[in-house]
Amino acid sequence: MSSFTAPSSIRPGDLTHPIVAGLVSVIVNYGGTFILVFQAAKAAGLSPQLTASWVWSVSIGVGVSGILLSWITRAPIITAWSTPAVAFLVVALGTTSYAEAVGAYLISAAAFMALGLSGCFDRIIQRVPPGLAAGLLAGILLQFGIGAFGGMSLDPLLAGLLIVAYVAFKRLTARYAVVGILLLGVVLMLVQGRVDLSRLEFELAAPILTMPAFSFNALLSVALPLFLITLTGQYMPGMLVLRNDGYTTSANPIVTVTGLGSLLMAPFGSHAFNIAAITAAICTGKQAHEDPSKRWIAGVAAGVFYILVGVFGVTLAAVFMAFPATFITTLAGLALLGTLGGSLASAMSDPNTREAALITFLAAAANITLLGIGGAFWGLVIGLVAYALLNGRLPRRQGASTSAFDPAAAPAGGQEVGK
Repeated sequence: MSSFTAPSSIRPGDLTHPIVAGLVSVIVNYGGTFILVFQAAKAAGLSPQLTASWVWSVSIGVGVSGILLSWITRAPIITAWSTPAVAFLVVALGTTSYAEAVGAYLISAAAFMALGLSGCFDRIIQRVPPGLAAGLLAGILLQFGIGAFGGMSLDPLLAGLLIVAYVAFKRLTARYAVVGILLLGVVLMLVQGRVDLSRLEFELAAPILTMPAFSFNALLSVALPLFLITLTGQYMPGMLVLRNDGYTTSANPIVTVTGLGSLLMAPFGSHAFNIAAITAAICTGKQAHEDPSKRWIAGVAAGVFYILVGVFGVTLAAVFMAFPATFITTLAGLALLGTLGGSLASAMSDPNTREAALITFLAAAANITLLGIGGAFWGLVIGLVAYALLNGRLPRRQGASTSAFDPAAAPAGGQEVGK
């Protein structure tokens, strides 16, 4: 594991931006994709108690692992449940018993532990050229940037106000732009009565242990796809997000710890959790803190918010999901603008990899889905093939840094984006 050298002291003024970044990432996660968990639970015929246990286990697991990894590595390690995996489970749980599904979760988690301990994944990640990694991230984030403005067609008042306010905050006090639009959006929705908190009751969630069952059918139909989907759709882009913002933390402890956490939480319903990709980008860039050595606070803050949601089960998750879709997509897109701009600048900065990076960007933005595997994986594969053909060789392994943050690996032009 890479270590962090000589971290500077933390002052009270250093806490606002990373804490808000962590909160925004949690809101986007719950408000954007968590409905899939309830859909999968319904497909499996789970009771409200088992569904609450699923929410508890995945939220607590994500929170604890994120806090632990961020604290140890001094890097903003944002963890999350596997969104493509839970989308897969919406279909898979309709034909697999819940006990067998839990057994498949355990097998998949054990496989990730073995992968992390082997060190193989880290060696693969280090072979991806920085320009291609930046192009991949920009392609993944493009839809979120477009979504920030697409909301104008559905809810012009809310989306338009957030966009204008974001630009105004950037002009007047750039550091507080995301904080400002978050507060402004919440106030506007409360004034309009679009978020009803009158029936909100805080109820503690109770974890329920499910004894796993193992079958060859569940191994092939659930465990193997779950492993591959999470590896290609979450771990790979998630590590490249960290690298794109200059963090050279080893993937080995991240994969091992999240694999172990998934293994421990699987009997309570958690399907899988891992390093985040999209929401991680909210916490790894300048919007989280000007000083990269203090952005790890965002990882700890996000972990605390996840634990709070887990403790209260479906209650707080339901609150986040009650936010209008336009608010979530606009907030996410605007919060990611700086990262998107920095990624594009970095992808185009090296003439030797520019065309391959551009191909990676476009392929990732196309969100190709083949063989049940999502666009991030295929975007990277297409980009690497283009790189090999254009340069007449495969990418060489990048040198590992001795610290968690490597300024040379940060996005080109990143210091200018969003100023």
